[in-house]
Amino acid sequence: MGFYDSDENVRQYLEMAEGYDGMELIKRLGIYLNPGSTVLEIGMGPGVDLLLLSEFYRVTGSDTSKIFLNRYRKLYPNADLMKLDAVTLDTDRTFDAVFSNKVMHHLSYDNMIASFNRQSELLNQGGIVMHSFWYGSEVENYEGLMFHQITEDKLKQIIPGCFNIVEMRRYTEMAEMDSLYTIMSL
Repeated sequence: MGFYDSDENVRQYLEMAEGYDGMELIKRLGIYLNPGSTVLEIGMGPGVDLLLLSEFYRVTGSDTSKIFLNRYRKLYPNADLMKLDAVTLDTDRTFDAVFSNKVMHHLSYDNMIASFNRQSELLNQGGIVMHSFWYGSEVENYEGLMFHQITEDKLKQIIPGCFNIVEMRRYTEMAEMDSLYTIMSL
């Protein structure tokens, strides 16, 4: 059972994340991605960023939590959603971009590498990925949910050679410069 397979954990997450969204990240993505492009969001959670992405792109939301998927599906019955693990990404569909906001840091570094490699297989020619992380070098465990903070140097070490880094910058989400995002192209 995953952390977000519990109604109580989902409720706590919704309270903690209220008022936060990835609009600034989505604006950065828009510099490199044409409107109407296909985007897979990994780890959509409650779907706040999925809804924002859908204003510009043809989006597919994914998560391992049935609770998050069912909750979003009730609000948006026509939404394109898939139950996907962030590492294996078991689908035969392809996309112009893959996006995640503070999801990949739940994976071990080895699983991040495996996920990046799998993402490269899901991308159409010229595809890009954008991911954000908590910045730092600590590893935290919150009731079994892992948080692997990451620095620019560590991220560069684990990005597979199939990707070119287009942008990598720190930004502020909750505390001064507490976050890092990267945009990479094939």
